Amino acid sequence: MSKFFNKYINDKIKLKQYQKIGVFCLIFVLAGIFGFVYEYIFYYFNYGMKEFYMQGGNFLPWINIYAFGAYIVIALSYKYKKNPLYVFLIAFFSTGIFEFLSGFILFKFFNIRFWDYNVEILNFGNIGGFVCLRSAAFFGVSSLILMYVMLPFCIYLSQKMSKKAFLILSVSLFYIFLFDEIYNLIICKVLNTISAPDFYKSIGFKYM
Repeated sequence: MSKFFNKYINDKIKLKQYQKIGVFCLIFVLAGIFGFVYEYIFYYFNYGMKEFYMQGGNFLPWINIYAFGAYIVIALSYKYKKNPLYVFLIAFFSTGIFEFLSGFILFKFFNIRFWDYNVEILNFGNIGGFVCLRSAAFFGVSSLILMYVMLPFCIYLSQKMSKKAFLILSVSLFYIFLFDEIYNLIICKVLNTISAPDFYKSIGFKYM
């Protein structure tokens, strides 16, 4: 494994097209799950450590902004992966800007607010409730996990598994989670069927 990681760091691994597609799909799933787990734990502490709250808007434990943020980090910092400090700083600023713009646009143009750092703990450096230093720092640290654990793990799988098995695993997971997202964003509203948040609330789960 150490030899593989050394090759990864030094850009000595050449991926075939199907491997790139599979890795892309797995990062989409894993980064979104990572974000769900983080928020699930964070808001337990944020609201007094009395009960857990569901996060996100899907049936599956996945939050979209973390998946898209992961793609941004990889795109901007991949060629600097030899230097963890560069990766951290690139992620700190790029994801902070991404989070601010996402929150600002959703609120100003669609009157939707999915998060508000004004009412959260450790919200120093808070800008309009859309971003704060703690969140940007966490994304920076998370980028190290992404670049030095999650991404190489996915690439390692792409090399150790057969082409068929790897694509079935990665693409199937991608479409399952993507369908869950599309259903809760669009389909349930068009068909007037129950959404994930409403379903979980109906069986006793609490949302923040």
